[in-house]
Amino acid sequence: MIPSLKLVNPKLNCVYSKVLQMVNYTLWSNIKGLFASKKNGRKVGHIRFKGYGWYNTLNYNQSGFKVDQDHGILHLSKIGDMRIKIYRKIEGCIKAVIIKGVVGLDVGLTSFVVDSVGNEIENPRCAKQSSDKLARLQRKLARAVRGSNNYKSLKDKIAKLHKRINCQRDDFLHKLSRTYVNNFDIICVEDLDIIGLKEKGHNNGMHRCIHDASWSKFVFMLSYKAQSAGRKLIKVDPRNTTQRCSACGSIVKKDLSIRVHECPYCGFSCDRDYNASRNILITGMEQPVAPIELKPLHHISVVQVLAMKWEAAPFRTR
Repeated sequence: MIPSLKLVNPKLNCVYSKVLQMVNYTLWSNIKGLFASKKNGRKVGHIRFKGYGWYNTLNYNQSGFKVDQDHGILHLSKIGDMRIKIYRKIEGCIKAVIIKGVVGLDVGLTSFVVDSVGNEIENPRCAKQSSDKLARLQRKLARAVRGSNNYKSLKDKIAKLHKRINCQRDDFLHKLSRTYVNNFDIICVEDLDIIGLKEKGHNNGMHRCIHDASWSKFVFMLSYKAQSAGRKLIKVDPRNTTQRCSACGSIVKKDLSIRVHECPYCGFSCDRDYNASRNILITGMEQPVAPIELKPLHHISVVQVLAMKWEAAPFRTR
């Protein structure tokens, strides 16, 4: 069916033929394995359907690739040359090469997430959007007679508003974490001490912003969703991820107010958070990354994230 599918969808011509064949092979081997298990009396469920954007692994089997160990270059048919890190000399004949998607995530307050791909996710600030209404209800509650019907009614309204804020935040975090788990095989994040960040200083506004962002909940959602989908979540040491140059590795000190990273040693310049996301990815993968041409961040608004399709059911139902 692959040749006929290429006529219907010309984009398939941009993918090496063996990669397409291996996707087909993986599908049918899973189906055969399922029927064999049923035949042997094992109780098994239905095959889990993987929709668009779920399958992100490229499997070059037997052909379509060439490894240049002397120069650290991997050539992939229909893709081109890419630099790789070889930790030890490869002996024997390489039968297959599997390419997986990786990403580094830098969480913050100005932007909720900036990733190593170049995407910038706007911070929804759910609590701040409802802060005026919440303050107004709390002032009314303070003036109401304790135990009166008006007092109880105001308490219910405040509780419902808090619940609405939590639901808005959870909705945003669920959809964003699902997007990253669906599109990347390896996700690298900072192992932040959230409690320590809240206890530093006496800036109550900063404390509220950190609590509103819910970084810990976001990482928790990434963790269990990655485990369920067979992905890998790597937590890295956050030290110097912002100060280190992702191109040459030099330490470039800068205050929090400086939002652009400019390296005086190699000349590399980019957004501060984007530089941090690249460092998080480098640390997580434990390999150097070659300098890349600076590109503007692809800004994604909260509306775009909230408009994403909600999570699919874990099992396919008839």
